[in-house]
Amino acid sequence: MGKAKKVRKFGEVKRMINPKDMRLQKNQKKAQEAEQQKEKQQIHHVDRESSNMFFKYNTALGPPYHIIVDTNFINFALQNRLELVQAMMDCLYAKCVPCITDCVMAELEKMGPKYRMALRVARDPRFERLPCSHKGTYADDCIVQRIMQHRCYIVATCDRDLKRRIRKVPGVPIMFIVNHKFSIERLPDSISGQNHG
Repeated sequence: MGKAKKVRKFGEVKRMINPKDMRLQKNQKKAQEAEQQKEKQQIHHVDRESSNMFFKYNTALGPPYHIIVDTNFINFALQNRLELVQAMMDCLYAKCVPCITDCVMAELEKMGPKYRMALRVARDPRFERLPCSHKGTYADDCIVQRIMQHRCYIVATCDRDLKRRIRKVPGVPIMFIVNHKFSIERLPDSISGQNHG
């Protein structure tokens, strides 16, 4: 008869914690110290306030208004059978220059044949093209980045998330569609007293 194998019982084996284990207090302290060092080394940038801002009042806004148009705004305008430039002028009672970034054009082109009418509207010669120098074609980031640099635009969008991001930037009005017409939010009353009437 063969020799029986001796197996060490699990409970008898002395278990040792790894000296690098994060459950040890000294390792936790080291990790906290390392984080504090990182925070100290980081350079905190404070955005410089635009020179044309008087508190939350943007003095750079005035006719002709330059309006950055988002992808979904064109689609909703077509669904509501609104002619973009004319409806903008009816809303603001002034000359409006719709602006389209390369990212918005790229998004419309990606959407395929279903949105070819929106693409045709976007290629209107009255629309001003704004070239993009960044990588990628995500229009929301592009629009937010542009309005942070230049506070002379109104943003036309129906996207809830983008509106929420724009509201954090002072002095940038938002144009949206409500009751089959364009409406504007956060434009100073001295410029447009009619928008909430």
